[in-house]
Amino acid sequence: MSTAFLFSGQGAQYEGMGKELYEAYPVVRETFDEASDTLGYDVAALCFEPNDRLNLTEYTQPAILTVSTAFLRAANQEGLHPDAVLGLSLGEYTALVASGALPFATAVDLVKKRGRFMTQAAPFGSGKMVAVMNAAVEEIEKSCQEASEMTGKIVVPANYNTPQQIVIGGEVEAVDQAVVLLQEKGVRRMIPLNVSGPFHTPILAPAATQLAQELAQIAFSEMKLPVIANTTAKVMKQDQIKELLERQVMSPVRFYESIATLQDLGVTNYIEVGPGKVLSGFLKKIDKTLVSERIEDQATLKQTLEVFQ
Repeated sequence: MSTAFLFSGQGAQYEGMGKELYEAYPVVRETFDEASDTLGYDVAALCFEPNDRLNLTEYTQPAILTVSTAFLRAANQEGLHPDAVLGLSLGEYTALVASGALPFATAVDLVKKRGRFMTQAAPFGSGKMVAVMNAAVEEIEKSCQEASEMTGKIVVPANYNTPQQIVIGGEVEAVDQAVVLLQEKGVRRMIPLNVSGPFHTPILAPAATQLAQELAQIAFSEMKLPVIANTTAKVMKQDQIKELLERQVMSPVRFYESIATLQDLGVTNYIEVGPGKVLSGFLKKIDKTLVSERIEDQATLKQTLEVFQ
């Protein structure tokens, strides 16, 4: 096993994402059309034209899934195929599409609902998230626990992105208290994130419950590729898919541990598939020796083909 595809999560969206490859590849256009038919609105217009919806979670999630799946199909058409897959949060759904476990149309409808459930559970302004830089994991976890006890409110690690960047999230008062405690312990760099809600925290428990009801109605096919689960950072087992997708909404994303799992599986090459280059940036922080490229437009696809074919 040598190549893993990594799929973008929420926050990677931007106006115009996917347009170059949409114009160049019929399979990309077909993917956008399939999404539009399923969702009942023009996904190309959502992604390419100025609008107020692209950054609303209910629309962001289907948009990113569509773009990432379209890029995946273009890569497959060019002869690039992964040996394992990993998605960051929302990207886990693209990973399941890539594995053959979930038809794209089913996935895009599901993430539309997931986005709506998440928005209802954590309306804009209901909490906050802060990236903590260059601090020991144990100190971050301890400070979150102490802040929760002091305030009676929720704050937890939400994203273990790299060993040098852990995102904490929760209710505003508790997050602010955790920041104070970390400052007292000498942590100097903490960056408030511009996100619509405190995702991957227990605040999202109502969304997990609603999502579980939707997942119960879906029959997942046998996975043809190893999918690394965000919640456990281990290879997902077939009978765990629904439970792990339910838990993922309100549990921390363990990205750098997931990369370690891929390395243990013998993966040496990594291709980020989707808008932006967030995951490529994480890879460089995790292990500078990892070989990585990305697929986002014609230039990056050409570069990736040159490196890996």
